Amino acid sequence: MRKAFDEQLYDKVPINSLILFGIHLAINKGGECSFGELTKVCFGSFPKIFGLSDCQKWPDTRKLDRPLRTLRDRKLIAGNPQTSFSLTKQGKKIALEVAKLFAQKRLL
Repeated sequence: MRKAFDEQLYDKVPINSLILFGIHLAINKGGECSFGELTKVCFGSFPKIFGLSDCQKWPDTRKLDRPLRTLRDRKLIAGNPQTSFSLTKQGKKIALEVAKLFAQKRLL
């Protein structure tokens, strides 16, 4: 599991953008992004956002459920929790913008 990003880097990024970036990370890591892998990547990378509110050491999959449906409705992702997720062209563009934002902040 990757080390979490600095909370100050991701705290102001919208959850949908973090999920798109999480799908991007999962695909780059293993080629496929299952719901379980996405949960692991998002929680490992952004624990404050994707952790249970009363027990931050565990992931909260409910924080992925509705945003994933919204992302699919907006045609930013394809797939579903029973199979796997992939980014559309527009979804990948947003994920790469988030990656660029994180890379720039790290250099400051």
